[in-house]
Amino acid sequence: MHKTPHTPSATPTTALAPADANTNTNTNTLSSGYDFADIVGGALDAPELQADTAAQEQPAQPYKRVLQPLADAPKLHKVLAQAGLGSRLEMERNIAAGRLTVNNEVAHVGQRVQPGDQIKLDGKPVRIRIEAPTVRVLAYHKPAGEVVTHDDPQNRPTVFRRLPYLGQGKWQSVGRLDLNTEGLLLMTNSGDLANRLMHPSFGLEREYAVRVLGALTPEEKQQLLDGVMLDDGPAAFGSIDEGGGEGANVWYRVTISEGRNREVRRIFESLGRAVSRLIRIRYGAMQLPRGLRRGAWTELDERDIQALALASGAGKALLRKKPQAQPNVRRESDRAGSRKKTRVNEAEEARQLRARSAGKPRRPSTPSTPEAAPERIGQDSLLRARLAQKRKSGTAKRGR
Repeated sequence: MHKTPHTPSATPTTALAPADANTNTNTNTLSSGYDFADIVGGALDAPELQADTAAQEQPAQPYKRVLQPLADAPKLHKVLAQAGLGSRLEMERNIAAGRLTVNNEVAHVGQRVQPGDQIKLDGKPVRIRIEAPTVRVLAYHKPAGEVVTHDDPQNRPTVFRRLPYLGQGKWQSVGRLDLNTEGLLLMTNSGDLANRLMHPSFGLEREYAVRVLGALTPEEKQQLLDGVMLDDGPAAFGSIDEGGGEGANVWYRVTISEGRNREVRRIFESLGRAVSRLIRIRYGAMQLPRGLRRGAWTELDERDIQALALASGAGKALLRKKPQAQPNVRRESDRAGSRKKTRVNEAEEARQLRARSAGKPRRPSTPSTPEAAPERIGQDSLLRARLAQKRKSGTAKRGR
């Protein structure tokens, strides 16, 4: 896939270049992200993007909840066995006997542990090391009508049904978008990264394109910037810009630094303004990738994930990768030594054979008489056959 160079900047004006996308993604138009002018101008609703994807995609299967263990929470007996304390069966027996504690509580069979847990065997601390999986991040274009949950009692379509399969752990959404809100939704397999991206202390801006009924007065704009009182506390926009519209519908671009439930809608509703359409076009430095169809996802590459993690304050420690498997130097050296030893042995045998041949007296020639010819011919044939068999067996041994 074609990628454009990405240079981190203080003002997040460009989208992070996606690394890979699913089959529903137009790979030729992912070089930039949608901005507010594209939303108002109708670029997001272009005919080529509004094509019926039902015929292009396989029919979605009914969502079935499958609970899988987290990659960073393996079972206790497995971790202890990997630490060299014994077999898994022996560790299970020790757990059942009450010899192990986790965070000063008696462990039970099948218990899972996480990094930071204090494990003790017979009261003595046990050091363990749990490797977290490689961090992955997806940018998903959520359409209206999907819910952001793993299990919906009403059996509505969820955003997780379209995502790629994870062998370990599960996808977690960075924040939520309500049923009728569309736009950018980040997914990751790292709970730590998701929590940091959502935490209000880091103040990552969310940018929305909002279409409301009727234009706001200057007093109302100032009120939205100063803050309004909601049921769960005060709320305010960081910025608000008018983007035009048709008829009574007016587009506004707003930014906010927190993600409470339906917060943007409730802020406008506090002034008696109804929101007819709401699209999230940016989360922090990540913009909605241009050309990404509704219901499609694209995976960010390592460079973009690092930029996203640094913006959340996570740093490079979160993105630490497992060391690559090194070649077995000892085995390779053993093989090389074995080949060298074979060549030395062959040379030594040839030298000894030449020495024996040089020290032996020359065998007298046999008179060439008709009577002796049959015996000499037969003997030579037998000697040649034995020599050929010996050479054949030696070649077969070297070939093994």
